[in-house]
Amino acid sequence: MRVYLDDERDTPPGWVRVYWPDEAIALLEAGTVVELSLDHDLGDDARGTGYDVLLWVERAVAERGFAPPRLQVHSANPAARRRMLAAIEAIGRIRHGLLAQEPSAI
Repeated sequence: MRVYLDDERDTPPGWVRVYWPDEAIALLEAGTVVELSLDHDLGDDARGTGYDVLLWVERAVAERGFAPPRLQVHSANPAARRRMLAAIEAIGRIRHGLLAQEPSAI
């Protein structure tokens, strides 16, 4: 499943749209997401932002070896976009480090 987190834009064909971080996280927890595209500003910061989803992914990767889907950002907020892309890079570094620690199969 390809998940598109956004409050305003049209959902691209072939994507499942969610409006809030908790909805995206529930789908990630279910293990069926292969790609996730995130907006940052969702209209109600008290309910969270796209960055909050990335924080959840980062924690899940670090703490329990969660295998993240392909992650991308479609936010028009320049500062938030940079911060989200940095989070995606950090998730990749954590994931790579965990994979490097796994014993190789014989």
